[in-house]
Order: sequence, then structure tokens, then C-alpha cells
Amino acid sequence: MRAAVLYDVDDVRIEPRAVPALDDGDVLVRTMASGICSGDVMAWYIRRKAPLVLGHEPAGIVEQTRGDAPFAVGDRVFVHHHAPCFDCRACARGEYVQCKTWRATSIEPGGIAEYFRVARANLRDTLPLPENVDFADASLVEPLACVLKSLRRSGAAAGDRVYVIGLGVMGLLHVLAARNLGAQVFASDFIGARRSLAQRNGAQAFFPDDARSVLAEGADVVICGPGTPAAMQAAFESVAPAGTVVMFTPFPPGVPVTIDAERAYFGDLRFVASYSCGPDDTRAALDLIERRIVTAEKLGADLISLDEVPGAYRALAEARIIKPIVVFT
Repeated sequence: MRAAVLYDVDDVRIEPRAVPALDDGDVLVRTMASGICSGDVMAWYIRRKAPLVLGHEPAGIVEQTRGDAPFAVGDRVFVHHHAPCFDCRACARGEYVQCKTWRATSIEPGGIAEYFRVARANLRDTLPLPENVDFADASLVEPLACVLKSLRRSGAAAGDRVYVIGLGVMGLLHVLAARNLGAQVFASDFIGARRSLAQRNGAQAFFPDDARSVLAEGADVVICGPGTPAAMQAAFESVAPAGTVVMFTPFPPGVPVTIDAERAYFGDLRFVASYSCGPDDTRAALDLIERRIVTAEKLGADLISLDEVPGAYRALAEARIIKPIVVFT
């Protein structure tokens, strides 16, 4: 089989790999679609994992099973690259991403490969796909689930003013999901085409420097998409009293988060981080996708072939495209 292998941010290759062998209870999935994650173009983050087969947003068709597996050959599935044990204290509290099993699980070798192995443990968060869900749309389950967790942790509700800073794919997903909650959505980005997409999806979109005039009273929830101190400062400047700022993207190691402590205290501000997602979130995400509230088309996604991955990776890193999704035939 062939797979997209990242050796460095400027070195992505399409290489042959052996089809993974199965252990008892595993399944082999033939990949039909898998997105390139925006997190995979953060140089400081991805370099420490290299070399690796890219892709953790796969959807496909079960090709083979071994032993007592809960899926059959031909089943259409979304596969989460992490799955919790459901038995530990973190799982009992619903904090699945803090489960040691969740952090230890993975798919082999990765989602941007013609086939991948799903170990028995990962089948705890492998979902059957309804027939009406396109594979490219199904590949959005994992990123959308991360967004749904972010909004849940923010406490966003119908009628709230939600401000999304940064309109890459994750920002646009926040726009769609917050609109579905019934929130009044504001969004900003330096790139006009991204603002236009957010506008078409129901947000009031504007240039970042205009936030103070557009949001004179502040936002109840601010989603800080970019992992930069400047974006975080803008988020705290835009949040209303008793509001919440969500750190959606991490900073590089050693870079501090600084806030105006006096304003935070007397303004009753809340600051929360939101990392990845768990099984409840993936199921909620699939529901929104099945109802076509979220689609690849609404995000302006580019459907590409496996051979186009190196170029698409560069284009994503340079913000020339929003969401590349690799489609296999």
C-alpha cells in the first residue's frame, strides 16, 4: 500500500508501506477519506512526532477482521485515533482525553494511507456511518468533535454572543456549530476569502482590527483559534464581563499566557482550555454531519488525491487553502 509520510514540515513523501497485520479483535479499514489537520502544520508540534504517517481523521470501509470484532467486512466507519477505557476515574468524570488508555491508543500506521489497522481498544470509538453520509463529510467527525467539546466547555448557549478569532477550518467549524446552538456569531480573520465563507455560514465577519467597534459590549464567549500571544490578548480584550475565553490551540512550549489579572478578577472572567475530544463528542459530531449542518462543501474543502498531499500540506501551512481532504478510490 501507499501512505503519506512526514519527515519534516518541508519533507512529505508518498511511500510504500506494508499493509498492517491484525491481532485478535482488530479490523483493517480501507481508507476512503482523511483530512490533513491544521495542527499537523504547526512546526513545533509535528516535528517532535516525525517521522510519521499523516492523518488522524479517517473514514472508510472495513476490509478485513480477525477474531471477535464488533464490525463486519463492508461496514462503513469513522475511526477515532484515540479511544478511552471507560473504567478509570477520568472516564467516570467524562474527561476522556485525560484517560491513560485514550492517550496510548492510535491507528496504524495513520489515516492518510490506503489501509490502516484499528486495534480492539480503538473500536470503542469507531462509529458506523449512515449510508447517506459521504466519506469526505465523515472525515470531519474528529475535527468537528473537537469544536463541540470547545463550545461545551465554554458554556455557550442560545442567544449568546460568540466571537471566533481565526477562520481556518476549525474556526469555520466553530461558526457552524455555534450557529446551530442558536448563538449570535461574530468572526474575524485577516484573509478576505475566509471572512466571506464565515459570512455565508451565518457569522458577522470582519477584519480583526475592527473587533473593538463591532463588539463594543464584548462577547459572552471568545474562541481563540490561533496559538499566539497576540491572538490571546485580542481574545481577552473582546470578552464581556462574566464571559469566557477558550484556548483552542496550544502555544509553543515555554510561551506563557498573560492576562490582565485585575480585569479578570473584577470582571468574573473565565479562561478554559479545550484539548481534542472524546466519544460523546464524536457521536454528537456525526449527528450534525448526518443532518448536513456541517459538510465539506460549507467549509470550502479541497478534495485531493494521495499524490497531491505534499503540495496540499504546503498550501495549508501557507494558508492558501482551508481544508484538504484526501479522497481514495
